[in-house]
Formats: sequence, C-alpha cells, structure tokens
Amino acid sequence: MEYRNPKPTVDVIAEIEGGIVLIQRANPPYGWALPGGFVDEWERLEDAARRELFEETQLRVELTDLLYVYSDPQRDPRQHTISAVYIGKSTGTPIASDDAADARVFGLNDLPDKMAFDHRQILNDYLTFRATGLRPDPGKS
Repeated sequence: MEYRNPKPTVDVIAEIEGGIVLIQRANPPYGWALPGGFVDEWERLEDAARRELFEETQLRVELTDLLYVYSDPQRDPRQHTISAVYIGKSTGTPIASDDAADARVFGLNDLPDKMAFDHRQILNDYLTFRATGLRPDPGKS
C-alpha cells in the first residue's frame, strides 16, 4: 500500500527596515509570496526556513517566532502541503535568486494584491499577531 501524505514546507515572514520581504514566484502558481519551500529529508524545520530564505533572497535571518502551522488541503493547488510559518529579523537588500523572479521589501500598508497560495491569510494573521500578540485559533477553520 502506498501512503499519500502531505508534504512539509516552511515560509518565512522576514521583517526588515519596517517592512517584510516577499518574492515574486518565477514558477506556477504565480504571484507574490513569502519566501519558503519544501523541507528536505532529515532537515529541521528551522534550518529549512533559514535555507529557503537565503536561497530565494540571499538574506540571512534570525528566527524569532513560530506564527502558526497552516494545513488546509487546498492551500497549494499543486498538492497537499503543511507549512510552518516563522517570523524573523533580517537586514540587507533582498536579491532574487533560485526560483524567485523578484524579491522586495514591502511596507505593511503596501502589500501586493496578487498573492500566491494562502499567503494573504497568513499575512493577515501576522498583522493581527503584531497588533495583539494573538496567533490564529486552532479551534477555528
């Protein structure tokens, strides 16, 4: 019997100079997104978060919080993924690389309209967390 399990992923909300870093995806699904990606076999989630941010933006990050774990089976149109979303502090200028077509710092009031995956919801949860200290309620779906 073959088991079909969700794939673990990570995303990073990298705070920098009063904004956050987003990448424009070079591959489908297109749109702006948090830097992130798939966790490699035998890799810790925290290490995957640091690696993915660096691969896509050339920035280092100090992880400060785990915002939430997102697991809606519809969050990624390609396959079922589960994402641990980290918050971290970074400095410097993002440089798009790997599978990022562009990388920029966006002010929290100037986020792009077109977001990939469920990243708009994640950013809404992040803004609530910053304002109130409250994370998403796991009892609500």
